Amino acid sequence: MAVTINDIKKLRDMTGAGLSDCKKALIEAENDMDKALELIRKRGQAIAAKREDREAAQGIAKGKSVGNFAAIIGLKCETDFVAKNEKFVNLANQILDAAVENKVKSLDELNALVIDGKTVPEAITALSGITGEKMELGAYECLEAPSTVVYNHFNGMLSAIVAFNLPDVDADVAKGIAMQVASMNPIKATREQVPQATIDEELHVAIEKTKTEQVQKAVDNALKKAGFNPYYCATEEHQLEAVRKGYMTEEQLEQAKKLMADTAAAKEANMPAQMIQQIAQGRLNKFFQENVLMEQIYEAGENKETVAQFLAASNKELKAIDLKRVNLNVD
Repeated sequence: MAVTINDIKKLRDMTGAGLSDCKKALIEAENDMDKALELIRKRGQAIAAKREDREAAQGIAKGKSVGNFAAIIGLKCETDFVAKNEKFVNLANQILDAAVENKVKSLDELNALVIDGKTVPEAITALSGITGEKMELGAYECLEAPSTVVYNHFNGMLSAIVAFNLPDVDADVAKGIAMQVASMNPIKATREQVPQATIDEELHVAIEKTKTEQVQKAVDNALKKAGFNPYYCATEEHQLEAVRKGYMTEEQLEQAKKLMADTAAAKEANMPAQMIQQIAQGRLNKFFQENVLMEQIYEAGENKETVAQFLAASNKELKAIDLKRVNLNVD
């Protein structure tokens, strides 16, 4: 039996494959629609496998919020052209809708969902075979709380969701906070959620930076007192420049080096521990103010108020309690 144009169109509607690919599959399957479907599926898998080592740096990051549940998916591909393709966009929307409808809590759960008779990975592989590009589900995040909100950036590659402790949050207030998360990239909603390992590392860095500054301050003061210019002693390059231009003699440079070493050793041996801790704690607090949502300055505000203050102005009990952010671009 000859392959008809109606059969080719039917197979294309079922698979999204090109007309020529559908015709070839039907001829090879001797007009058996089920066999033709399987052939196209296997060819799609083969094409996807060949591109496994390619980088999928484009795609769609999109979130959706329905009541107390919100989710974001990051569906990735290789080029901006495919990212804007109608089939690609439709698949991303189907996956996201299914995730929210089923209140999926993990990527494993999402991969187990069935869309139009295929699991999510199978649907992605099938479309990858049609477009000829590598595709992958690069991210999945979700939140469940009394109320949630989503902000999808206009570039299609950045999305943020926020959870609140109260239901029925004012829509404009909620959207403003989601936009804050998208633009300012806080690591957590509250200070208490920051991992202790992160806090310990930040405090360690702050302490070491403060000690280094105290030593450098003592060295600079000692150099000035001895009549040396700290700039010409700061680095080996500066020292060589100073000698070459006649600002210092070799003997003076050696004197300056010894003074620097002796002063640094003396300062390190007699570091004011309490002062160091106080300065380092101040730096740690600045880290929280820059990286914790509730402590950040609300960027859309006019009074330099924090996010916590902005929310309290809407409802004194209102707090952001969690956040998720997916950015397919590099932050």
